[in-house]
Amino acid sequence: MSARLTTLATMPEPHPHPSEDPALVVAIAEQVVAGKDTIKVPVAMVDEPPTSPAPAPEKPREPALWMQIRAMNQSERTKLALRGNKEARMILLRDVSPQIQRLVLKNPRISEEEILMICKDRNTDEEILSELADNRDWNKLYAVRSALVENARTPVAKALRLLATLDEKDLSRLAKSKAVPNIVAVQARRLLTQLRDRRH
Repeated sequence: MSARLTTLATMPEPHPHPSEDPALVVAIAEQVVAGKDTIKVPVAMVDEPPTSPAPAPEKPREPALWMQIRAMNQSERTKLALRGNKEARMILLRDVSPQIQRLVLKNPRISEEEILMICKDRNTDEEILSELADNRDWNKLYAVRSALVENARTPVAKALRLLATLDEKDLSRLAKSKAVPNIVAVQARRLLTQLRDRRH
């Protein structure tokens, strides 16, 4: 992950907007996906920076990216969640609006690396973890399922369902873990016993 990215755990939260309207977020998101919106967001927040950027000419220092996003209105943040680059996505995952956070997961450029980081982060909202646990495209990846089970904020029912898909090595580790809910550790021991009994 780029050194320019701040970890989710230490990312400042964007400023709440008093006129937040959940229904409006849905309507705006539909327009953005359909390409029918007229919302303007900075190109620098949409384009991914090149892997090896060429030296750029000296220019006036801009406010930190999170400060720029913090100053955006609801429409701009909605579009940015769906179209923003990696840095913008990481900031919006800490947005005060759960809807904006969930829209980031629908950004077509979000990567497996980012999803895995979200699953491992113990500050990720439970609703986001729950949505990822139910998302077939992401939970078909073993590393994602394992990270979700290991994250204590994942809803227990979802963690238990995914636990049954893990291999013996991970079950053995989780059976001894103090970092997961006790019910998950107990179920890991039970599944481990069943696996071993079937071999004898």
